Amino acid sequence: MSATRPADPSEPSLEALVYRSLGVGAPEALVELLPTLTDDLAAIDQRIQQVLGSTYPRLTEAASYAVSAGGKRVRPLLMAATARALGLESVRPIGALAAAFQLIHTATLVHDDVIDHAELRRGRPSVPRAFGLPSAIVTGDYLFVRAFELAAEYPRSIILRCGESCAALVEGEVLQDAGRFDLTTGPEHYYRVIERKTAAIVAAALASVAEIAGAPAEVRDACETYGRSLGIAFQIRDDLLDVYGDPDLLGKPRYTDLREGNPTLVSLETHAALHGPEREEFERLFGLRRKQPGDLFRLRSLTDRTDVARTVALAAESWAERAVRALDPISPGPYRTLLEWLARGAAARRF
Repeated sequence: MSATRPADPSEPSLEALVYRSLGVGAPEALVELLPTLTDDLAAIDQRIQQVLGSTYPRLTEAASYAVSAGGKRVRPLLMAATARALGLESVRPIGALAAAFQLIHTATLVHDDVIDHAELRRGRPSVPRAFGLPSAIVTGDYLFVRAFELAAEYPRSIILRCGESCAALVEGEVLQDAGRFDLTTGPEHYYRVIERKTAAIVAAALASVAEIAGAPAEVRDACETYGRSLGIAFQIRDDLLDVYGDPDLLGKPRYTDLREGNPTLVSLETHAALHGPEREEFERLFGLRRKQPGDLFRLRSLTDRTDVARTVALAAESWAERAVRALDPISPGPYRTLLEWLARGAAARRF
């Protein structure tokens, strides 16, 4: 049963999403790719809509709502750009897989909003807020199931890679929960978390695109490394924006990680940079299970006393450059240039 969802005038168009992903100052050669990329995302979106329908209208509504609030379509855009960089003339061969990975990503956002008690997602009520906690959990599960229905169109090796990346995602969630409110876990633990929670999915998606395109092992490994490095850069920047971003651009309030006690590179580096009473105060406030607004503002104030914002921004840029270097085995061309641009943009984005 296909879902039919009327367009929401508050949603940006696919063309606008691609343009925003390119960012201000994109070279003209990349802007010229805009119509093709918009068509690619439209084809992938069509595959998503085809599997959202349920026998129960409420579930269809919740799933469609989650997808429409699912963000900037970064993963399908990366998959489309990778496919074209590897010589595919259309996204038809990877369309169902790109739809599957977008649904996996959306499912994780729904479950994250359950775990984080999030009220907003991209400026709208989160799925738990709009549909209730039980419906949100079931909706996330439903999106995972539909994702693997789409992935089932592909060879066993690709289905296994999807499954392994989802297992890594769950492991990352468990690791993150084990380290909550504990600033002694250190950056190594943080990187293990984000490599699993964020980067593994991107790496699996792009390695699968390379496999579908018939690329040699060297190129497949390059796509996987690019995806993993970009995913890490993206998450580091995301964690920085949680403290220093503009809530209006982000569509959600700041300080979620501070409130929930999730150690990020921002809080870990701040803790390491502070000394004496200030370090003790930061550790005490971070460890509070229930924080008042004043506690969060004080944590931000203590963070401002350090050079952590610059340190973390440089870390994101370093991972983005790793992603760019990984692309060396791919033949030069406009779509490889686009992948380089998107990697650097992930480390510099404001939303």
